[in-house]
Amino acid sequence: MNYRRPGDGRLDIAVSRRKANSPDKRKGVLLLNPGGPGGEGLALPTELAGEAIADNFDLIGFDPRGVGRSTPLHCDAVEQDPPRPTRPTDAQFAALAAAALQREQACQRAGGFMRPFVNTANTARDMDVIRAALDEKKINYLGFSYGTHLGAVYGTLFPGRLNRSVLDSSMHPDWLYYEQFKQQAVASRQNIEAWAAWVAERDNTYHLGDSLAQVMATLDAIGEQLAVKPVPSPGHPEDPPIDRDYFDRMLGYETVPRVVWALEAELVVEIRKAVGGTLSADAGKALAALAKATAPATVNGTYQAVICEADWPTDLNVYYEQMRIFRDRYPYGRGASATEPTECTFRSFTPPERITDLKRKGYPTGVVVQAEFDPATQYEGGPAMANRLNNDLISVSDEGTHSLYGRNACVTRKIDDYLINGVLPGAQAGCSGPPRPDVPADGATARSTPRPNRSLEERALELIEANQLDRRF
Repeated sequence: MNYRRPGDGRLDIAVSRRKANSPDKRKGVLLLNPGGPGGEGLALPTELAGEAIADNFDLIGFDPRGVGRSTPLHCDAVEQDPPRPTRPTDAQFAALAAAALQREQACQRAGGFMRPFVNTANTARDMDVIRAALDEKKINYLGFSYGTHLGAVYGTLFPGRLNRSVLDSSMHPDWLYYEQFKQQAVASRQNIEAWAAWVAERDNTYHLGDSLAQVMATLDAIGEQLAVKPVPSPGHPEDPPIDRDYFDRMLGYETVPRVVWALEAELVVEIRKAVGGTLSADAGKALAALAKATAPATVNGTYQAVICEADWPTDLNVYYEQMRIFRDRYPYGRGASATEPTECTFRSFTPPERITDLKRKGYPTGVVVQAEFDPATQYEGGPAMANRLNNDLISVSDEGTHSLYGRNACVTRKIDDYLINGVLPGAQAGCSGPPRPDVPADGATARSTPRPNRSLEERALELIEANQLDRRF
């Protein structure tokens, strides 16, 4: 549990291995991490079994300390949190802070002895124990999202034991962790404005406005109407209604993948028509399918413990001021909830060590991958991490997907060539995201494009299946 005092106790770490498909081509082991913090990784070798890397590497997955089949870190159950709206009023601030304090106390009661030692540096040390257990002199590494920070920490602590490394959808090395959360709301706004500009060029199709400003004004007007009179869910009676908070979150999450843009525009049109009335059953089923596919993952107490390894503001007024700013400027996706107090505001333990100062000294040049409109780890994180480690950078233009290996063909080819053949993509390499929906802009064609003859629900399910819209964390 505590590498500085081994006598304090031990933890179990669950590990999975999928041996290389081609033993004669085997180039060692490739450790994998899905992110989180606290994402379970045992299934990753199976998920990536169809990729070229499965021929050349033993794929190694593991559940980090605190989660899954490793020794778990629990938090006591708490009373239901108050609503965490995208645009909270000043009157709601105190309740949100009180709920964060209650969650911190609940985590401390259940796992206080273990929480200080569930951090990135110790997870990196666990990775080195896995390396030793596999009897490997060095590992190769592929990490997504928070797993990029974990990989950078491993390379800093054990430079002589890391060979090739890929950091896919990188965290910003200087945004641990409050600033990273805030930037998620900023990225949601950027994705919505990119979508709104696309919609504005197709006003003859969607009738939501013929400029970015007009489309955004239309969205605000719909949201204001929903705040006064939410649209009942057409599903089960207990399903939440479509209110302004639902609308904000829907826009923030579903404008991320470009392939959904046309369907998203049609759903906004359907919601607009339903204000004061009833949403069609087809639109309701499509919304439910997309919400299920793109909802943020939930994790246990490990998530809270790891993000508390960094110092957070302790003055509640700092959070309240940020919430006022974000509810006006960046209310989509997570909205102002990205800036609210968390358990870490009231941290009840002292981290046993400082945050690792990232550096690359003693292991080969790695690769960082970043999408231009990444909603979870904003684009700036990629260049910043590549610069900090002097790694190559693959930038993916007009792409809002988070975690790209195995999803973007260009990225996958470049990463395969690097991991398998040692060919770096170049200091400033580029790829493109998938094409935007084939809906002609106004004036681009003399005839109107026929609407798809499939239902909204069928189209939503097809997009989910074809584009893996579930977010890898």
